[in-house]
Amino acid sequence: MSRGTGIRKSPSKPPHDRTMGKEPKTMTYSSVAVIWKTLHERFYNMASSLPEEALGLRIGTASIGYMLRHNAEVEYMFAEWFFRRGLPPGLEILTSRGPAAGRDRAEFMDREGLLALLRASNEHVTEAMRELPEEAWQAAVDSPMGASTPLEAVSRLLYHTGLHAGQISLIHKHAQPAGQAT
Repeated sequence: MSRGTGIRKSPSKPPHDRTMGKEPKTMTYSSVAVIWKTLHERFYNMASSLPEEALGLRIGTASIGYMLRHNAEVEYMFAEWFFRRGLPPGLEILTSRGPAAGRDRAEFMDREGLLALLRASNEHVTEAMRELPEEAWQAAVDSPMGASTPLEAVSRLLYHTGLHAGQISLIHKHAQPAGQAT
């Protein structure tokens, strides 16, 4: 402290300079969970606000219902690929071949079923993240998408969810119901 002022002298380097060149601490589940929970809650709230008749709206081959199902399935696949948590028994991946391959499936039109799947996939991937040992967050994992660390995989999930949220909003705003000109 400076004599008589009660104020500590600042370090010789500003705080941001002391950390330059040092690797950041490892990202932990508790850090990732806050970000994931915020994004997923927003996505789920958007999905739950959609009326059932909006699920069939589409621009091109992908309907809103398809995208909701796809988002949940990707969460399950990432939990399996990057966090080593197997798919739940009986889960059928319907969207891996693209929207044209699964066009007009009844599963894409079931609002309550899609919302339940989104809740379950979130619980599944969140639990997989919670169980991942600290040291594994930065270790590359081979997957059908190529090698990626679990931390990078979460970043991809965040991007993926945000991308489809925007597409769903665009479709909901601009798509015409079936049978009307677009």
